[in-house]
Amino acid sequence: MPRRYDMLALDLDGTVLDPQSRVRPEVAAAVARAREAGLLVVVCTGRGLPESRGALDAIGQVDPVIVAGGSIIADPASGRTLHRFPMHPTLTARLTETLLSRGHPVLVLKDPDGAGYDYLIVTGKRKLSLDPVTQWWFEEMAVSLRLASDVTRDPHPEHTVRVGVCAHAEELGELERLIRAGFEDTVTVHNFPAVVAPHGATHWAAGEVAHILECFDARADKWNAVRHLAAERGIDHARIAAVGDQINDVTMIRGAGLGIAMGNAIEAVRAVADRVTTSNAEAGVARAIGMVLAGEW
Repeated sequence: MPRRYDMLALDLDGTVLDPQSRVRPEVAAAVARAREAGLLVVVCTGRGLPESRGALDAIGQVDPVIVAGGSIIADPASGRTLHRFPMHPTLTARLTETLLSRGHPVLVLKDPDGAGYDYLIVTGKRKLSLDPVTQWWFEEMAVSLRLASDVTRDPHPEHTVRVGVCAHAEELGELERLIRAGFEDTVTVHNFPAVVAPHGATHWAAGEVAHILECFDARADKWNAVRHLAAERGIDHARIAAVGDQINDVTMIRGAGLGIAMGNAIEAVRAVADRVTTSNAEAGVARAIGMVLAGEW
């Protein structure tokens, strides 16, 4: 049977990774079968490259990876950036001031290949402290940090790809509306739960789930990065299969020739998907890959 697809785009959290943030053996085996069948397997994650290393190693990733929500395409072996959608320094500064004004230290994600480190933490004049969720994540992932009280002290403004904060869901919902109204079509904005840490690290004392608000250049999303990579490889969009579960997967699931929602996907992803597989607790991505390789999907 002729192969229907040439590229397989896979989200990490909630897709390749199970609810305990592990790669199950059947998932790693399915990814290997996809490569053996000739598909270009591309991981597409909101994580930065250093934060993705464990998962990439677990599936033996050799093809390019799309990280930082679609803002960077990188070579997993060398760590070199192949393409990126950076933020203009003026946009970064405006967003940072808006977020600081609401009492949050700002997490300015860098292209580590250019800047030499992962995050600039802007604390403002009040020297705002990081929340426990973010502290846990940075320690767990061993990312490299720099601190600054003012974004104008950033030594590498040209290497910024994302600006974000972590806070209560209700508070970030209001902040998201404020940013969308004030910045309109100059930014891509995502707001979603911090699902990758243990329960104690993703929930505040009162029980509320911590959320992450991320702001990018308007061009930066997973689908634009997938399209860029596909164009370089001469792959038609109709021959791309994509699997995901969260808000930052919507453009990719909608744009791919075959968009597959995980069983644990949010409704916005399900609404644009062609197919729905089982959840990440049931290795749903392995099932989806099996259906693709069998020609049933």
